[in-house]
Amino acid sequence: MKRPSPATVALGAMVPVVRVLMLAGAVVVAGSGLVPARYVPWGRAAVIALAVVLVVREVRRRRTGGAPAGRPAPRTGGTRNELNGITYGHALMADVISQVTFNDVRMPPTFKGTLDDAADRLAESVRKQWRDEEEQRKVQDPIPLPVRWQRASDELTDHWSNICLALPGTLPVPGPLPLAGQLHEIVDVYRRIPSARLVVLGRAGSGKSVLTIRFVLDLLKARTASTEPVPVIFSLASWDPAVPLRRWLTGQLERDYPGLAVTGPGPGASTLAAELVERDRILPVLDGFDEIADGLHRRALERLNGHAAMHLLLTSRRDEYAAAVRKTKALTAAAVVELTDLSPADLEHYLPRTARKTTATSTGWDPVLRSLRAHPQDPGGAPLAAVLTTPLMVALARTLYSDTPDRTPSELLGTRFAAPEALEDHLLDNFIPSLYQDQPPARRARVLHWLGYLAQHLDRLGTRDLAWWQLGHSLRGPSRMGVIGLVAGLALGLVDALVMWALTWYAFGFGPVLGLMNGLVNGLSYASVSALVFGIVYGHRYGETACEPSRVRVRLLGGTKDMRTDMRKEFVPRLAIGLVGGFGLGVLVWLMIALGFALVVAVRDSPGSALAALLATRYDQGFNAALLYGLSAGLAYALMAGLEAPIRIETVASPPDLLHTNRTTALVQLLVLALVLGIMGGVLYWTGWFSIVSWVAFGLVGGLGGGLAYALSMTAWGQWVALSRIWLPLTGRLPWNVTAFLADAHRRGVLRQAGAVYQFRHVRLQHHLTRASRTTSHGGADRVRAGRAG
Repeated sequence: MKRPSPATVALGAMVPVVRVLMLAGAVVVAGSGLVPARYVPWGRAAVIALAVVLVVREVRRRRTGGAPAGRPAPRTGGTRNELNGITYGHALMADVISQVTFNDVRMPPTFKGTLDDAADRLAESVRKQWRDEEEQRKVQDPIPLPVRWQRASDELTDHWSNICLALPGTLPVPGPLPLAGQLHEIVDVYRRIPSARLVVLGRAGSGKSVLTIRFVLDLLKARTASTEPVPVIFSLASWDPAVPLRRWLTGQLERDYPGLAVTGPGPGASTLAAELVERDRILPVLDGFDEIADGLHRRALERLNGHAAMHLLLTSRRDEYAAAVRKTKALTAAAVVELTDLSPADLEHYLPRTARKTTATSTGWDPVLRSLRAHPQDPGGAPLAAVLTTPLMVALARTLYSDTPDRTPSELLGTRFAAPEALEDHLLDNFIPSLYQDQPPARRARVLHWLGYLAQHLDRLGTRDLAWWQLGHSLRGPSRMGVIGLVAGLALGLVDALVMWALTWYAFGFGPVLGLMNGLVNGLSYASVSALVFGIVYGHRYGETACEPSRVRVRLLGGTKDMRTDMRKEFVPRLAIGLVGGFGLGVLVWLMIALGFALVVAVRDSPGSALAALLATRYDQGFNAALLYGLSAGLAYALMAGLEAPIRIETVASPPDLLHTNRTTALVQLLVLALVLGIMGGVLYWTGWFSIVSWVAFGLVGGLGGGLAYALSMTAWGQWVALSRIWLPLTGRLPWNVTAFLADAHRRGVLRQAGAVYQFRHVRLQHHLTRASRTTSHGGADRVRAGRAG
């Protein structure tokens, strides 16, 4: 394609600047004394016409993919980032616009190098994440449990010719590979497989998750070149096979490692995450094939077979994988191993080393383990021998009887537990109370209640990922609309009531009583109308899906050249978007103020005077307010483009950090909006369009009240505050400080961190809490015994 001339490039760069200057000049000229009064309405009409043309032209150009003069048009078939009122979870005042497409997104200079840089930074981030998680779970304390495996049966395995990548006609025909091994050999066994595709089967709690963590850490330790793929663990519980696998992998990477959501320079560029996935620089470790929604296992296996050349490691329970294989076929070119049970010798080498000594040479576990070895079929010990064959149950037993000082392992023997299932329920029932041993019984009961609610929430969503921005989605859609509308309306109404009380009292001289009445009337009217409006808009925009959190951070100082370029590039379209949303808000503000003032006049004078007061309210004040809010919202959102910077790629988006980033972004947006509103109000006051009272009223109500209402209803952080910090604690479903509660549960070992989300330590624990919570809520007999560990 012919490159544009420098003159054309310069002209194209000047077009947005000329448009903004024309709009600002029209505002000043139309409202100042530079033109006769009879021409002022025409000047204002010109401002409206120019704004309409600006909006229509920008939206049309962005929808059709056109490019401004001097900028190359997007490549056909390139990646397009389409926004429906939200970009990276940010609040856009554009819910009235259905689609606005931005084809150019910045790429910070830090990552303009090759994908090798991104892969190396990702590898270090993954290594730190899972090293910390392994330490949190005490996998190496004092020694790892001996997780072992053997080659699975042939009916679950593909042809060895496919696994060995043998060419047609190769003789002799390849046979089974030596795949048996134990935990520290997982990378060596994987590298024996020519296809680099391995399936690990095992029953619940058999050590599949521990194996995946060790596989990732050992493979990263052996990684010597930047071109080698980076192993990343993905929880398959959240995968819908209707979504292409590579697209889903990309989305998970961008969620957990926000630095990878940065796009390359130029139109049609894809994100770093997409490039890494497409170029096979990611080795997917797909954990939990059995956790995919019921009825989708066959389709999921077929989708995985569609990527026969992709190197991967897949874990699953045996029964679910075998059922899927019977309905279609085994995973193409994949070797299959199956985890084996722990032996009595494994227990003798492990459990005594985790407990405190009762004598110089023995612990409380020694007589229990001797009894199991001497009488394995004894009715008093057979259930315990059957249960302590998986790493999960051994870890639970360690927590209850090695890490808890007032318990002795001998109580696990005897006829108290007639079946293995009863003993497993005993361990699961007491696991969480034991971790909260330092809390009073009443607190432990509440903890179990809160964790049970979270487990039910995940069960409703059909996922293992406990994301803070999705907590409110456990409520039904109409309930969420009502709560969001109520909180946003109260915020706006409260600010308006205080402002109008002060203005009516001091500025208009009505006195404190009538001023208070005017403030209450205005506040209630604002709260009612805005609650309805924001509730409906929220329901329309987020009726089915939660607002995704922002993947960028706010940088007030040290902006880069790319950030400044991005601000110039997005100034006009963001201004157009803000103009539409702010214009409507301004009309609403003016109407509510006029009605409230008319009501106060009716009470002070007579009902007939209310109509005269309403008619006397100048319509141009409403236009002034609409113009003020429109321009201010547009300018504030445009300025935010210069303050946004991608999160560093080596930074793992932990749930608290991501929440903090979103809170900071939302508050900075609110601050910028308030400052711009104040400055724009001052300009309109200087030109004679506004009185000092109008300046204060519209600035405070719109900037502080409207900004708060918008942040609480249209940003991920605001919805979290309204639903998870106010409504759910108010109804007793969650504690008031949810963030601290989740962080504490992770520290104690109830939860584990997987990138930007939490997960229960094991899906078995999640399901147990779900059942126990439902039984408790229905008043059943199998109530969770909160104080049992006390």
